[in-house]
Amino acid sequence: MEKHALRSPAGANQRRKRVARGHGGRGHKTAGRGTKGQKSRSHAGIPAWFEGGQTPFVRRLPHRRGFSNARFRVVYQPVNVGDLARAFAAGATISPADMVAQGLARSTQVKVLGDGEITHQLTVQAPKFSQAARAKIEAAGGSVTEG
Repeated sequence: MEKHALRSPAGANQRRKRVARGHGGRGHKTAGRGTKGQKSRSHAGIPAWFEGGQTPFVRRLPHRRGFSNARFRVVYQPVNVGDLARAFAAGATISPADMVAQGLARSTQVKVLGDGEITHQLTVQAPKFSQAARAKIEAAGGSVTEG
């Protein structure tokens, strides 16, 4: 088949309906728009965001109210004590890099939380600890280094 021989299937291309072109044409008088009203006029479409004259939703929202520290905020990855107990053997020294290597966190900015149980001694170094996590690790004979 050659490029010049390609044709659209029958009925694929139709002429545009030219309405309101006099009584002899198609759709004379109101041309399918009904009678009167804003939508019957030419150039009088209603924008999608128009809400009937009430104060638009976008203008009802507060504009830049308050304070956001998003640029300098530190987001900590939660790591539970029970996960540490399962992932590391007794007597291990655990750093945030070790937690990332074991798949417990996605970044080295971790906070150790107190969910779960720990029975063996671990030495844990992390930027943050909850009080419950600190108590459980120390109760099991381990030590905690923050920073």
